[in-house]
Amino acid sequence: MFEDRIIIDPEVMHGKPIIKGTRAPVDIILGALADGMELKEVASEYEVKREDILAAVEYATKVVAKEEIIIV
Repeated sequence: MFEDRIIIDPEVMHGKPIIKGTRAPVDIILGALADGMELKEVASEYEVKREDILAAVEYATKVVAKEEIIIV
């Protein structure tokens, strides 16, 4: 579950969601994946584990699923 790996602390990185125990923001991890980096590359570049990266994806999925789009 992402809750074990993603934290939001107003004292760290201005309250942005980060990988627990690091200063790696979730949005940077997701951006690296979107830019085509492989999981192993992201893990190495940001010193996180594969499970951390998957937790970031899960977190983003949950956030997007809660969005409500209103078309006017």
